[in-house]
Amino acid sequence: MEIFQGEARNSRFLYPGMLCVHGGQHAVTTVLGSCVAVCLWDGLAGAGGINHYLLPLWNGEGLPTPRYGNVAISMLVERLLQMGCLKANLKAKIFGGANMIGGFLNVGERNIVLAESALSENGIKIVSRDTGGTTGRKIMFLTASGDVYVKKFTKAQETG
Repeated sequence: MEIFQGEARNSRFLYPGMLCVHGGQHAVTTVLGSCVAVCLWDGLAGAGGINHYLLPLWNGEGLPTPRYGNVAISMLVERLLQMGCLKANLKAKIFGGANMIGGFLNVGERNIVLAESALSENGIKIVSRDTGGTTGRKIMFLTASGDVYVKKFTKAQETG
């Protein structure tokens, strides 16, 4: 399988505010700036999932959607458990959270902190990360193995 070249047979692109869970090997690609993606997998069950959230916290208004980290992470864990994964077997990798425009809001850093906190509360160990910085990333997550391929953008690629 070529990494980041075309579409593999069992692959999909994950848009912001969504999540994807699969049993067996499936390649899920997404592009991150200040957003964060949490990849979870159970190597014994051969299943995994990924989310892509934009903001750390849902404020309780409207419907709870995976656009918000606190909703996206709990939904991801719940769906994996429904597939037969065991929480004790889940491992996590987190990506994104870049400070793309500077300023005091730093949504990227807040998204990273939320991921770390939510995973800790669930007793899920973070085994790898590529977070922060000032440039975006394209990642490909393989659901069964937990492998993640990362391509960081240069400033020229981001500005076009």
